[in-house]
Amino acid sequence: MASTTTGLMTVEEFAKLPETAEYIGELHNGELVKMTRPVFRHLSIQHRLQRFLAAAAGDPETVYIETPFRPLPQYEVRVADLAYAPKERWREVPQDGYFIGTPEIVIEILSPSNTAAEMLAREQICLENGAREFWIVDADRKLVKISTPEGRTTTYKSGAAIPLFFANGKTLTVDAIFE
Repeated sequence: MASTTTGLMTVEEFAKLPETAEYIGELHNGELVKMTRPVFRHLSIQHRLQRFLAAAAGDPETVYIETPFRPLPQYEVRVADLAYAPKERWREVPQDGYFIGTPEIVIEILSPSNTAAEMLAREQICLENGAREFWIVDADRKLVKISTPEGRTTTYKSGAAIPLFFANGKTLTVDAIFE
């Protein structure tokens, strides 16, 4: 007789799922969500941003790619394209677990499969659970939209410099992201 799973998937159950090369898994409200793997342009922007942000922070161990985090204690595991947090917070992450809470900066690079509703929900859960900034990087339009928990949203376009709150007056130019 086959067993049937009912109810919401917990973080513990999610963690026991086998890794797969076919998709990246997230846990949204107790439901497994399968996401496609990124294409090269996406990866290229991820790595460029990681280098720039880590250099601005003065520490390569403050910015990570494909970061799983738990914005809520149960039924939620999200994966940020990039995440920034002070080194002390990374030290708290269990080696066999996930970042607890939301990193200070969560960066999402738009993919063709992303919907406006999905990005809005992702932004909301991050900003309501500890993120200081939520970035949406749009490679097609060469812009970066940054939102904060206070409800401020600023869009940075070509020629603009993004202030980095964690880096003592340093900025990141939009053009450098899309070189």
